[in-house]
Amino acid sequence: MRILIVEDEVKTLNYLKKGLTEHGYVVDMAEDGIEGLYLAENNDYELIILDIMLPKIDGWTVLQKLRQTKQTPVLFLSARDTLDDRVKGLELGADDYLIKPFAFSELLARMRSILRRGHVQQTEVMEIANLKIDLLKHKVYRNDKHIDLTPKEFSLLSLLARREGEVLSRTLIAEQVWDMNFDSDTNIIDVAIRRLRQKVDSGCDDKLIHTIRGVGYVLEKRSE
Repeated sequence: MRILIVEDEVKTLNYLKKGLTEHGYVVDMAEDGIEGLYLAENNDYELIILDIMLPKIDGWTVLQKLRQTKQTPVLFLSARDTLDDRVKGLELGADDYLIKPFAFSELLARMRSILRRGHVQQTEVMEIANLKIDLLKHKVYRNDKHIDLTPKEFSLLSLLARREGEVLSRTLIAEQVWDMNFDSDTNIIDVAIRRLRQKVDSGCDDKLIHTIRGVGYVLEKRSE
């Protein structure tokens, strides 16, 4: 899942990026309101984490302008802790409001709650053949046997599963699972796919992850 963080405190920004990346999210960042609004309007995000007190234009304005064109879920993360601030944020169209300082575990819980009730995650568990992916608990099973995946492997498998039957290029995978500055000349994607295939398809007659030579990769059940 791709998340945008709009936050001018560099320490908080880096802390959030590190924590969310470790949990398998792809994170874009902006340090002022204008850049944040530009990214939000020109990219598709599952969730935006938005501060209020931002340089150039504040978070209130970012949300007001964004709601004219998009309904991307927004979680306000701010030190402004009055009741009026919280009410204003929700009335402007925010999906939740979390006050700084915050516990990272609570942030994750609120994010998952937003995603669970939003259009992005109507399905919490995906099943393809005998592969089961629990999107909220980040757990994967094949033939009811638990498969231990790293956060990146889980993100990669989730992307392939969400686009079941669609051949995904290495460039698209790089943008969605790794950061935007990914060097597509390296073989990191091929290595990641190979490791994922070993975990998901090893010992199974019906392979699900397939290579389309010269194009990319696809996850699908194929009849023999």
